[in-house]
Amino acid sequence: MTIIVTNDDGVQAEGLWALATELSEIAEVVIVAPDRDQSGTGASVTMRHPLRMTRIHSSPKVIAAYSVEGTPADSVILAINSVLKNRKVDLVVSGINEGPNLGDDVFISGTVGAALQGYFYGIPSIALSIAAFGALRFEVAARLARILASAIMRSSFNCRLLLNVNIPNLPLCALKGIEITKLGERKYVDRIEPGYDGKREYHWIMRGESKWHIIPGTDIWALEQDKISITPFPTDIDKVNQEFLQKLISQVFNALQSETM
Repeated sequence: MTIIVTNDDGVQAEGLWALATELSEIAEVVIVAPDRDQSGTGASVTMRHPLRMTRIHSSPKVIAAYSVEGTPADSVILAINSVLKNRKVDLVVSGINEGPNLGDDVFISGTVGAALQGYFYGIPSIALSIAAFGALRFEVAARLARILASAIMRSSFNCRLLLNVNIPNLPLCALKGIEITKLGERKYVDRIEPGYDGKREYHWIMRGESKWHIIPGTDIWALEQDKISITPFPTDIDKVNQEFLQKLISQVFNALQSETM
């Protein structure tokens, strides 16, 4: 099994390597990720100038790692069509992102945007985020990714699939379950910071405080309950696949709980 690992926090991010190391226990892992932080770039693809990709030193458990002067979406496209063009890719996993990707955020998330490229190519894909900043428990999220990846590869799920996963930053014993969720509403009051560089006026878009709408069944609600949120795309999965996915997720959580951290 071959897994592409990418992110939007940059190829040197701790969460990326924690994820790749854990997934290497079940598959051959190739890292292709942006050379710098690309948060907020969504699914944007570079078409106005050439992309440069550099092979970098990787850990013994990772087949190869590449740094891309581009977006997360660029990284996945290059991974599929250049780095692994002669190999079957079984899964794309994007993360582990520092900070949540909930509600309306998914439409500008580079983490989700990268996974979306895998989805476009018909490859099962996972976007993985920890809903906190600082002192993150990457080991819990990485362990979940490994178990979830194994379950997906063993399953007979018959629908194109992208899973947006958000994990509370809690020890394993404090997690209260996994919910299959819908997108909630998490909006911001943006502000503009004007400035002048000596030649021209400029404007800096700043993210303001977020406004949360706690609606049962949504990703935001699940995290408020100290549960892992998994939001599937497309959101109109038929009833058979919805029930199958629910059983699969229940098995994943049981397996996660049985592991010693």
